[in-house]
Amino acid sequence: MIKENTRALVGVTGGILLANVGSYIWFPVLVATLGGTDSGFWAGVVMCMTYVGRLLATFFYEGIAARTGVRGGVFLGTALEAVALGLMGFTDGVLAYSLLAFFIGFGSGVSFPGLKNVLVSFPEAERPKAFSAFQMAGQVGLFGGALLGGVLADVELRTLFSVVFAFFIGFCLITSALIPRGGFESAAAGGERVPLFSLSAFKGIEVRGATRYFLLSAAFWFLSLGFVVGIPLHMAEYVPQWAPSSPFWITGLSILVLQYPLFKLFDKRFGPGAVMAFGLAGMTVAFLAFGAGRTGPWVVVGCLTVVLGEILFVPSFDLWIARRVPEHRLAKAMGAMHFFRSAGNMVGSLAAGILFDLSRSVGVAGGNWYVAALLAAGCALICLSGRDSADSDHCADSAATADTGAAGASDGTEATAGTAKEEKVTENV
Repeated sequence: MIKENTRALVGVTGGILLANVGSYIWFPVLVATLGGTDSGFWAGVVMCMTYVGRLLATFFYEGIAARTGVRGGVFLGTALEAVALGLMGFTDGVLAYSLLAFFIGFGSGVSFPGLKNVLVSFPEAERPKAFSAFQMAGQVGLFGGALLGGVLADVELRTLFSVVFAFFIGFCLITSALIPRGGFESAAAGGERVPLFSLSAFKGIEVRGATRYFLLSAAFWFLSLGFVVGIPLHMAEYVPQWAPSSPFWITGLSILVLQYPLFKLFDKRFGPGAVMAFGLAGMTVAFLAFGAGRTGPWVVVGCLTVVLGEILFVPSFDLWIARRVPEHRLAKAMGAMHFFRSAGNMVGSLAAGILFDLSRSVGVAGGNWYVAALLAAGCALICLSGRDSADSDHCADSAATADTGAAGASDGTEATAGTAKEEKVTENV
């Protein structure tokens, strides 16, 4: 790897580490706080607005990158995130939080694709290592942020968001200092003028017969965000003696330790559909544990099994789509994966708050988790029923494929990045 690429990789991985630390400090605490002072619905609305901002940024990213360059886009997006997060500590009320959350999401939707574009611009032989380092940095940041969030759980929100602001300023500085000014610019920047706002991302939403698989992906991210938003509300209600972020350091550490060896083990023995079903089965067990137990030990059990979704489902879905979508349509598949993931994130974060409130109002403790368990079990059955010749063609090179799949587990796009070299990655955080 040449010196310029090494510096850029340090900047990208250092930036995503700081971003994840900052993110996993603030959102569990804010969600738990809003769940106690307002309602689960409003906590879900605030988190949903971050995903509304991220999805809207999809339609601006190409135009911004064409005008400012990749590094400029990363700087602008991160600076917007930092300012909005800093203001979070000096405002009050769910409407103000929702507005700032939108700008946090929009900034993330501009900066994160820029980081990915840097990695995609590396020579093909260097990408697996680069994406693996990116994934590892993100998981370390998640773990560190959850731990630090536990320490800061009882401080004033002004202090909490001041600390988060400092992390995002660090994110802004390290990426600006180490990502080179040239060399990673948008290909469109030197050609015809790209409009600032474009709906071209919608072109990838339908990829012929694969749409039902993307709907399955949306359901997975619905469940995933249901956990992310629902578990801080759950902790505040049923396990108040623990910090709202404590489940995330359990899941973060589990993913760090288990992700590569566990996925490789399953991928060698089963086809993608079956591996996805195992991941969703793990989430089913986790949701049942959260709903039935509602105490600290059951939270630990649930956190240790819910990670099977990210460990097994995400990279296997990449492989599943890669085998079903023709190579010349993989670029459109990337757009579809982003859209359906964003849709699942938005609806899942909002539904988590609504279901939490509903379960309390009807007197069914843990009822929100039972609904999630039912959906997860149904998706697992769909994965099993959808297996076909793609699973039976699972051949001896699966170990090598597992390396790429594990490297791409963070956002569900990297596993096919090498095949679609011409694609500009527009994935969100």
